[in-house]
Amino acid sequence: MTTTTKHDLVSVITEDHRAFERIFKELESGKGGDRHRKDLADHVIAELVRHSVAEEQHMYPAARKHLPDGDKVADHEIEEHAEAERVMSDLIGLEPTDKRFDQLVGKLIEDVRHHIEEEETDLLPKLQAACSPEDLRELGEKVLRAKKIAPTRPHPAAPDRPPANRILAPGTAFIDKIRDALTDRAT
Repeated sequence: MTTTTKHDLVSVITEDHRAFERIFKELESGKGGDRHRKDLADHVIAELVRHSVAEEQHMYPAARKHLPDGDKVADHEIEEHAEAERVMSDLIGLEPTDKRFDQLVGKLIEDVRHHIEEEETDLLPKLQAACSPEDLRELGEKVLRAKKIAPTRPHPAAPDRPPANRILAPGTAFIDKIRDALTDRAT
């Protein structure tokens, strides 16, 4: 989980984005052995899933509520999450020696970078303009809380809209954390 001194939505989301970029650069560098690359991939997958779940629970409903084109924007973002989850699902069981590992890591990085760019140039500025500072702070704190209890593995078939995603995520997270512990998965 990330730490931040500023808990407004924009700061929380962009801090996560910078953390993802640091991991992506390390993965792209090719440095470290197979175990290190696998641990990095597992870690970024867990963080991406937590981040995505929190956005789907709080940021996208806020976009639907506050933006005139909020439904369109949120639906597009959720579709991008679904594509990334499919890639993460394919990647999660692979070892770095598998020829598909680097291909899928590259695809995931490309997809997430595109998603980050869209959020930072379109959605976040629109939400910042449409929401009060108090609303943004409350949303940021909700995102941070949601990440703490979010799943750590991709679940492409799981609901991605409230209220179902808020109801099912904690149980799914509990199971994920047990699986992570049993398999020594880096999260």
